[in-house]
Amino acid sequence: MTGDNDINRGNSYSGQLVSYACNDTRSIGRRFEETHPTYRNEYQRDRDRIIHSAAFRRLEYKTQVFVNHEGDLFRTRLTHSLEVAQIARSIARELKLHEDLTEAIALAHDLGHTPFGHAGQTALNNCMKDFGGFEHNIQSLRVVDKLEQKYADFDGLNLTFETREGILKHCALHNAERLGDVGQRFLDKSQPSLEAQLTDYSDETAYNNHDIDDGIRYGLITITDLLKIELFRTQYDIVNKQYPGLDDKKLIHEVIRRMINVMVVDLIDTSRENISNANLSSIDDVRKQEQKIMAFSKQMSEQKLELKQFLRKSLYQHYRVHRMTKKAADVIDALFNAFMDDLKILPTEALEHCNTLKEKHGDKGVARGISDYIAGMTDRYAIVEYERIFNPRQLSFVNLHP
Repeated sequence: MTGDNDINRGNSYSGQLVSYACNDTRSIGRRFEETHPTYRNEYQRDRDRIIHSAAFRRLEYKTQVFVNHEGDLFRTRLTHSLEVAQIARSIARELKLHEDLTEAIALAHDLGHTPFGHAGQTALNNCMKDFGGFEHNIQSLRVVDKLEQKYADFDGLNLTFETREGILKHCALHNAERLGDVGQRFLDKSQPSLEAQLTDYSDETAYNNHDIDDGIRYGLITITDLLKIELFRTQYDIVNKQYPGLDDKKLIHEVIRRMINVMVVDLIDTSRENISNANLSSIDDVRKQEQKIMAFSKQMSEQKLELKQFLRKSLYQHYRVHRMTKKAADVIDALFNAFMDDLKILPTEALEHCNTLKEKHGDKGVARGISDYIAGMTDRYAIVEYERIFNPRQLSFVNLHP
């Protein structure tokens, strides 16, 4: 990859890492070789490229649960990614794993998400069922490997293997076969790095807890509902005892921050015990494990599952959310079919992208190009694009005679 002299110029802190952590000086490397960055390590470079990407900026206007225009205080993919990065770095620091790598993975993990959250992904996957399907983890990898177009020497961001590995959290075997290096672990049934593992759990910790906050703000769930959930009730009782009569806004914040804390502490303590029992000495030892090393305790896993089931039933399947997601899915479906029916209504850049893929893959390539365009939309842009195509009042006429 790079010579030792180049490596020493970077901001590596390999001496502070445990032996089984990912090490920026021993990265498997990038798809296209580059000289080592000056005053940064390889994973810092990954993080910086992600932050400066167009796909990352668009996360500001992509929803988590609620459609973006429903309110300015609801979490977006951007705020969620920042929250995941904060949790992941705290865990990595305590376990002496690579903080910069965990941050890079956390900031990139949702880059491939469609507009309108999971409803948008489900709708786009249905549209793509005859063309290879759509999965946001694979799309995130596609964004950083191919779709970002800004560097002279390569397509994509040319991230390190370790960051790309962490982005690809889940993958069906038929997809893994075509993804090369990062897909191989799904075929071999080997494990990803601890940095990738802890970022996955940080993602789950962040959205489970923060969806509670958004759900209460939107009036879909109540404190009374949540008191049926052990994880919430335990922390609620602690806060209520320490701060009797606290107003609901502060009460919810105090409960949620404690819920995040107990989950993080449990993850660190359980994982540290697993690390000790596994007698790890290298990253290869991590990859050879039958099960993931990072894990919650049995008790916390059960409490977490109870919370997840509650949120699914009371929040994600609430009729008001379902109405919203139904309309969102209709927008995705209508846009996809309209573009498939007439490519000429696509903007110039998207049309050129589809035509390039058509030359290589035929109709399958066209569909993939359209899904790239739709997946890259923000909530607001998708709604505007829908209006432009289907609302007769949006007709505009070009003055052909100046």
